[in-house]
Amino acid sequence: MNTAYYTCILENQPDRALRVARIVRGVSWTAAVLENGQTGVAMRTAGESRPRMFETLIGLSAGEAARAALSWNYEEASEGMAVLNACYNTAARIDALGARYTGSALEGIELSGRTVGFVGHLVKHSGITEELLSPVKEYFILEREPKPGDYPDAACEYLLPRCDLVVITGSAWVNKTMPRLLELARGAEIVLTGPTVPLCPQLLELGLRRLNGCAITEPEAMLEKIVQERTSVNAFCRHFTLEK
Repeated sequence: MNTAYYTCILENQPDRALRVARIVRGVSWTAAVLENGQTGVAMRTAGESRPRMFETLIGLSAGEAARAALSWNYEEASEGMAVLNACYNTAARIDALGARYTGSALEGIELSGRTVGFVGHLVKHSGITEELLSPVKEYFILEREPKPGDYPDAACEYLLPRCDLVVITGSAWVNKTMPRLLELARGAEIVLTGPTVPLCPQLLELGLRRLNGCAITEPEAMLEKIVQERTSVNAFCRHFTLEK
């Protein structure tokens, strides 16, 4: 596995000394709460065929717990990414870095005549509508669990090199497909989007065009909701866009 992108988010992680106070596994989201209340989320990804790196992340420093993002136990990797996002994705960091608040992953990006690849079923999510995509030449949706009209994720190998704009769900951090996806898309503009995306500006130096994610602003309400049902976290956060 090419670990350069993981090395980037681990080595530039802020608030490393804070302790992990809670880990909450919801229906579709995993959340991590630090001792000062900072809360981050990541897409919960099933898969525990491999043993955990850590018995529990609770009580560990955020710097140590974040290493779980490298785990091949996907449940643990979800927890590790949630810890990273509790450190990275705060309203204070959004303001300090000059990120914009936006609800659309593609706001301001020229789409006319372009071939666009979506890794993850992102159309009708992240502010991406069919109307917004009307000027594109064509677009592909690539999904691990494809819906009618989607391509299976294996088609990434064939379709992403054809694209000049690629939008990748942040959940690819958890299942370790991110490095390969970025390699396949290296000739395109690349946007990472979704609540699992960390606000790490150094990623832009590795060739990404834009990071689109969120900072949790109503953690207790969100934690209660995610354990009850499969739901969006949009109602409990502020969305950011950081780009070159």
